[in-house]
Amino acid sequence: MAIKVGCCGWGFFPGGLKAYAGKFSIVEVQQTFYKLPMLKTAQRWRAEVPSDFEFTLKAWQVITHPPTSPTWRRAGLKLTEAQKRRYGWLRPTRENFEAWGRTRQVAEALEAKICVIQCPPNFNCTQENIENMRKFLSEIDRGNLTIAWEPRGDWKEHPDEISRLCEELQLIHVVDPMRRESVSRHEIAYFRLHGLNPREYDYRYKYSLAELKTLAAKVRALSRRYREVYIMFNNTEMYSNAAQLEKLLTR
Repeated sequence: MAIKVGCCGWGFFPGGLKAYAGKFSIVEVQQTFYKLPMLKTAQRWRAEVPSDFEFTLKAWQVITHPPTSPTWRRAGLKLTEAQKRRYGWLRPTRENFEAWGRTRQVAEALEAKICVIQCPPNFNCTQENIENMRKFLSEIDRGNLTIAWEPRGDWKEHPDEISRLCEELQLIHVVDPMRRESVSRHEIAYFRLHGLNPREYDYRYKYSLAELKTLAAKVRALSRRYREVYIMFNNTEMYSNAAQLEKLLTR
């Protein structure tokens, strides 16, 4: 059983990707969410790190987030009004399928095994969204990728629906293990930690040693249930917190 500890991005790590890869063995690429890099850039990233270093990545936001999302300004796309209605929310449209194909090409250049699909808070648990999700995720070519799904919005109030969709569509249910439990029965667990502020996705947080000891105990218990456990920090102090957790897990 493998426990993998890393961070969501290397952009603020002193020395960049090479230095990061000297400290950690895995990273979740954030750039792919905002704007897909050129394939030669992804290939360069892959070449900069050891062969056993692992990349995971976030799917391009145009697949999940509608053009009204504030992060869309970084997507680099100029759309007509008609096109705007065909992007986001996992709609089974030609535009979203093409965006997925481009995301998968980058994933293959990185030799990534897991792609995180992070849905926005306005993608709620509605019948329309469920049907679009079913159609889109059942029709895309995943290649060798495993999809880890992080639902937001009101989904936490519908764990049974999450569990059914994860089973049907072979998804990993992504959660913050300090806040709730994953309800998927996948053999892989993928956790993203955003901090413990009252607002769940307020990333300005530094985990205390006591909190990290609690997390380490949770991770050890979960490693008996899953074949692989990914612990990805996504808070402002993620580099120091991830290093602390790794030390605690080796004791």
